[in-house]
Parts: sequence; structure tokens; C-alpha cells
Amino acid sequence: MLELAVESPEILDIPALAAVELKVETVVEPSTVVVTKTPQIPSAETKVSALSLASIRAKRELQETNKSHTKEAVQLPSEPFTETDMLLHWNKYAQKLGDKGYKIMESLLSINDPVLNGTEITLELPNEGSKIDFESEKNGLLGYLKGHLHNHDITITVIVNESIENKFAFTAQDKYNRLNEINPNLELLRKTFDLDL
Repeated sequence: MLELAVESPEILDIPALAAVELKVETVVEPSTVVVTKTPQIPSAETKVSALSLASIRAKRELQETNKSHTKEAVQLPSEPFTETDMLLHWNKYAQKLGDKGYKIMESLLSINDPVLNGTEITLELPNEGSKIDFESEKNGLLGYLKGHLHNHDITITVIVNESIENKFAFTAQDKYNRLNEINPNLELLRKTFDLDL
């Protein structure tokens, strides 16, 4: 036999049950059914008088839910940074990619040093294919730089320059000249300690 367990002891009124959504749960005993009352919220399909208490209540609930979903405008940080700071984090990100096995992206980041102009970072790449590869992974780099440099105005622009030559240093003098271009203090170090090449 099927039993109905009702949460309130009041007598079941069939028209009142028609307006209430029934939730049926099975319990350990297969002959017991639990019926619970849940209030029915008027939907867009249900016609409710504009002056009824139900419509006023529904409008208030809708306004409350809209208030909870609106986000306040947040001012994102835009601290100034130098090109040296940017290059430091650029190279750290390239190293992390290399450690994870993303060698192509690491090499694209290491091909050329990016140039900083305000908050715009410009990178020259040797061909269109490398630009496509870089663009597919650019958002990760951009998020990393924005977070570590505390500036959310940063943008990255890619320029394809097919005339880029790779300069390889073959001799000790070539290597020294290349390192001296990167850091002029190397010459001061060499003279201070009277070092040979």
C-alpha cells in the first residue's frame, strides 16, 4: 500500500495541492512516499495580475537577484615598470615554458628582445608562421606579465620582419662583443680584474 507523509498535519486539499509543486522521494521502505510542499514562484509563462501580492513579491525577488549579480567596477592596478623589469619577467616566463616542454614558444620568446613603448610591448618575429604560433599562446604570457608587473594596461604587438638575421657568435671575441652589447658593465669588470678573453 502507498502511504503519503506530509510535513504539515493539515488536511490535504486537492485544489491546494494543484498549486503546489510535489517532490516525491523514495525512502528505505518501498511502500513509503514522502510528499513535500515547495512554494511555486510565478514564472514568465504564469499569468499574474500586476496588482497582486504575488507579482509584487516576484518583482522584489527579481530585483534582489539582480542586485546580487551586478559587479562593482574594480580599478585594476597600473603601476609603472621599466623595460628591464619587463625583460626579466619575459625571460622567466620563457624559462618556465621551456621547463614544461613548450620549446617552440620558448624559442619564439627568445628569438628577439621585445621593445617597450609605454605599456605596449613590441616583438619582432621572423615569419608569419611563428607569429601564428605566438598569437595562439599570447594570452598566457600577457596574463603572466600583467600579474607580475602589476599593470593591466599592457598590450603585446607582433611585427613580422623576414629580414631578421640570426647573429651567431663563433669565436671568443665574438661572444665577448655580443655580451658587451647586452651589458656594457662587462668591459668595466674585465678591466677591473685585468681579465683576458
